Amino acid sequence: MLVLLVAVLALALAFFALSDGWYLVRVPCAVLRARLLQPRVRDLLAQQCFRSRVLPSDLDLLLHMNNARYLREADVARCAHLTRCGVLGALQELGAHTVLAASCARYRRSLRLLEPFEMRTRLLGWDDRAFYLEARFVSLRDGFVCALLRFRQHVLGALPERVVQHLCKRRVEPPELPEDLQHWIAYNEASSQLLRAESGLSDATKDQ
Repeated sequence: MLVLLVAVLALALAFFALSDGWYLVRVPCAVLRARLLQPRVRDLLAQQCFRSRVLPSDLDLLLHMNNARYLREADVARCAHLTRCGVLGALQELGAHTVLAASCARYRRSLRLLEPFEMRTRLLGWDDRAFYLEARFVSLRDGFVCALLRFRQHVLGALPERVVQHLCKRRVEPPELPEDLQHWIAYNEASSQLLRAESGLSDATKDQ
């Protein structure tokens, strides 16, 4: 029994020491919770809220939430969001999947130790290749938007329009994307063209 306990503890230690253990645990748990315990969100464009609190493991040397942690927390919330609104399920049924192709973040004010906050995630729209999402980190102390993140989720194996049509059982026109998001999309395309040119690749070679 003691040998078995030591072996389990050693495996657990190796899991967390050699891999990103908490992330590999939290994402599946968030997806299962959204799928089994939370009500389905029928409106694709509805905002979903996820509450959390700044923990000691989130801090950097300046004792506020480190920049990378915002992306990590938003990733977990985004997976749960896409599960509750049915997008992940529709992708699976179509034999398709999605990958993060681009992200950007604006940090407006630090989140401090034990400060409660809310991640407000919403789907902004889609085009012929990707879904676009936003996550706002809002302090629950005063309602200030501490960070604003945008994401481009590239769809592989199906068109985003086809995914939405499969989910809603009808053709749905994509909403007009916000002007600032359109500028960001244009920047990403210009950057891709420059990098393809530097690599000697043709314009026909597309990024994710």
